[in-house]
Amino acid sequence: MLIRAANHCDAPRIHAITAAAFGQVAEADLIDALVHGGHVTMSLVGVGESGDIVAHVLFSPVECPGADGEVLGLAPIAVDPAWQNQGRGAALVREALRQLQQDGIAAVVVLGDPAYYQRFGFVPASRFGLSCAYDVPHEYFMALELIPGALAGGNGVVIYAPEFAAL
Repeated sequence: MLIRAANHCDAPRIHAITAAAFGQVAEADLIDALVHGGHVTMSLVGVGESGDIVAHVLFSPVECPGADGEVLGLAPIAVDPAWQNQGRGAALVREALRQLQQDGIAAVVVLGDPAYYQRFGFVPASRFGLSCAYDVPHEYFMALELIPGALAGGNGVVIYAPEFAAL
């Protein structure tokens, strides 16, 4: 799978993949709103052997009290249902995290299944004194330091871009 930066021409396919993966359009509409609101730091797509986009991941800035450096939120990630369970989403996340670390991003937070995100090194954000602005089980709100010690001073509620409030 080829991984590359998303561009504006990819928007319809990203929307379709995301809606299909989540079984609803809310997350797809979130992507559109984040793009239009200027709240996208990184957007990568995975291109299959046929040349079609089969996966997408997006990162947006978050407010993270006490962090030493820039922190991003990973959300959403989607893989076309026909291509799921083949490691494409994991490959996309690994490459994105590699690029973010190379770019000097301090840390990433995610709201998701611990069983999935632990494989990338995510741990409960509560270990860093951080909580989510949304009412979710604390073990589902996770963080990953890309720069060791970047979240050592973490203390408080992580705030996502305003577009997330519509979910």
